[in-house]
Amino acid sequence: MSRCASRPLCWAVAAAIMASLGSPAQAGDSDPGAIVSVAYSGVSEPHAMAQWVSTSGDAQGRPFIIVDKVSARVLAFDGTGTLVQQSEALLGMAIGDVSPPGIGSMRLADIGPSMRITPAGRFDAHLGTNLAGKQILWVNYDEALSLHAVVPGTASERRLARLESPTAADNRISYGCINVPAAFFHEVVAPLFATNNGVVYILPDDTSA
Repeated sequence: MSRCASRPLCWAVAAAIMASLGSPAQAGDSDPGAIVSVAYSGVSEPHAMAQWVSTSGDAQGRPFIIVDKVSARVLAFDGTGTLVQQSEALLGMAIGDVSPPGIGSMRLADIGPSMRITPAGRFDAHLGTNLAGKQILWVNYDEALSLHAVVPGTASERRLARLESPTAADNRISYGCINVPAAFFHEVVAPLFATNNGVVYILPDDTSA
């Protein structure tokens, strides 16, 4: 898997694009980012990133996903840059943008709470299966990072309830993987990536990154 070679450069580019675009409300109806600004009422980072992906051709006509960690949302786009659907998501318990070294080969029992990070960056992604044979979207295989349908977890984790809550404040619970509702994964993500690999862009927790 690959990710952006320089995260600060990636987000500096995104920030420059945001500044040049103005607020989402200023985008025209023909603007791919305008779809996001209408359907997604939140910060402007997803709007700016979708705009940049479409205008730069960075996804090379492939489907792509934007993960907004601050709002705990996942936005799925087809190869034309059109927003297909968005969903709430569960993310890594710890705040941070860089995975601990060697996390992909560690046992879950050895991954402490402070290490459970959903890293930021650009990742080439493809459908695959986990050790249990369940379909997932591999975001970074070497780091065991994937996007998949939510699993029940322990009763105390209340993962399904966290997904359904109206706030993003309780969406930090996973070991780092991105958990989405089962219907969103099977009806949106899997079909989009079924015949083609794509790209996942994970926006940083630290907006100054």
